[in-house]
Amino acid sequence: MRTLALLVLSVALAGCATNPVSGSPDFVLLSENQEIELGRANDPKIRAQFGLYDDPELQAYVQRVGERLAAQSHRPDLIYRFAVLDSPDVNAFALPGGYIYITRGILAYLQSEAELAAVLGHEIGHVTARHSVKQYSAATAASVAAAIFLRTQAGQDLFNIIGNALISGYGREHELESDRLGAEYLARSGYNPNAMIEVVGVLKNQEEFEKERAKAEGREPRIYHGVFATHPSADTRLQEVVAEARRHAVTDQPRLGRDEYLKHLDGLVFGDSAKSGVRHGASFYHREMNFAVTFPEGWRVENSPSAVTAFDAGRDAVVQMRAEDLNKRGTPRDYMKTRLKLDDMKDEKPVPGIGLPSHSGIARLSTPFGRRDARVAVVFQGNRAFTFFGASKKDLSAHDPVILAVAASLHPLTAEEQRIAEGLRIRVVTAGPRDTFAGLAKRSPVTNYAESVLRLINDRFPDGEPRKGELVKIIE
Repeated sequence: MRTLALLVLSVALAGCATNPVSGSPDFVLLSENQEIELGRANDPKIRAQFGLYDDPELQAYVQRVGERLAAQSHRPDLIYRFAVLDSPDVNAFALPGGYIYITRGILAYLQSEAELAAVLGHEIGHVTARHSVKQYSAATAASVAAAIFLRTQAGQDLFNIIGNALISGYGREHELESDRLGAEYLARSGYNPNAMIEVVGVLKNQEEFEKERAKAEGREPRIYHGVFATHPSADTRLQEVVAEARRHAVTDQPRLGRDEYLKHLDGLVFGDSAKSGVRHGASFYHREMNFAVTFPEGWRVENSPSAVTAFDAGRDAVVQMRAEDLNKRGTPRDYMKTRLKLDDMKDEKPVPGIGLPSHSGIARLSTPFGRRDARVAVVFQGNRAFTFFGASKKDLSAHDPVILAVAASLHPLTAEEQRIAEGLRIRVVTAGPRDTFAGLAKRSPVTNYAESVLRLINDRFPDGEPRKGELVKIIE
C-alpha cells in the first residue's frame, strides 16, 4: 500500500500543469514538447491513411482561415497545420500539438467561410484545451494503477488511447467546451459566432439523413463527431455558449465569405474519387487500374485500399475482389497454386463467359461466415491478377453462379466507363427563375436520393427552393 501511495503521488505530481484555457491546474502526464512530438509523430500516419486532397489552392485557403482563428486562440504560439484529407467521410479532427484535419466530405455540406471557420475553430478548441492530452493522461494513470494491482507493465500508444476520440468525439462536456472556444475564436477573428450554431444545424440534418440511409444500406454512417444528440435550435447549452461568445466580437459587420468559399469549392470531388475507384449503381470503376466490374443489383459495394467487397441485401453472401501486380509469367491456375497456396481445390474450371485468361476452383477457407467452402477465381488483365473470393452463409451452390458472374464481368474500361470512373464533382452555378431541387436532381448523375443530397449540400433540407440569382451547388 505504501508503494501504491508513493507511485500515485509521483504520477499526480508529475501531472500538475496549468490549463491554457482556464488557467486552473490540470492533471496531464505530457509536457507541451511531448504533446507536440505526439502530433508530429502521428501526422504522417494520418496523411498516409487518408491522403491529402490534391488542390493546392483549397489547401492554402483552409490554412489561411485556420491561422486567422489560431492567432486569436489561447495558444497562439503553437504553429498550427491544417490539412484537407481526400476522404468522402464527413469529419474533422485534431492531433495534439496543432495538427488539424478536415475532410473534403464535410466541406461539401458547408455554406460559407464562416461555417468553415466554425468547424476549424471547434477543432482548435480541442487543441487549446488539451482534450486529447487529458484523455491520454487519464487512460495512462488508470493503466498505471491497474499495473500496480496486477503487477504487470503498462504501455499505451496514442491511437490505442485517444484514437477513437479523434474520430468519434471526446464526450458531451469536451465537445461543448470546444464549441464555446470555437465560437469565441470566431468572434475574435471577425466572424459571427452564430456560425457555430448554423454549421451544427447543417451537420445535424446531414447526420439524421445519413443515419437513415446507412441503416437502409446496412453500413456505418459517415457523420461528424461534434454534432450533439439534439438539433441546435433545441440545445439550450449550445445557445448559451454562443451567446456568451458575442461579447468578444470585434466588428459590427462580421465576415461571412460565402462567395469566396463557394469559389474554392467549385470542382470539389464528391463521394468516391477516381484515385481510389468509383462506385456507380452496382458497378465499380477504377480509372488508374483501367478496369470495371459489376456486382448483382441490390448488393452493397464497399471499397477499401486493399479490396472491393460486396454483400447481398441480407448479408448472406459476399464477394471480395483483390488485385496484385504480376511479376512472373504463368497461368491463372499457376497463380492460384503458387501465390494463393491453394493446393487442394475442387470443381476447377475457367471462369465461364470471359475472354480473359482465368481459372477458378472451390477451396476450404476462412470467410465472414466462418470456415467453409468458397469459390476462388483468378482473372488476368494486363500485368495484374484479379482474385475473387466468394462465399455464402448457406450452401455455396445457391450463390456460386452469381460469384462466377461477378468474376466474368471484369473488363477494361470503355470510353463511357472512363467518364464514369472520373467520379462526381460539385459545381457552383447561378440559380435560374424556374430552378427547383427536384428539377436539378433529375439532371444529376447521383443515382440515389439525389434531391435530398442537393438539399443537404445547399442547406435547404428538408424543404426550400433555390432563389433566382443565388449561387447553388449541383453535382455533375
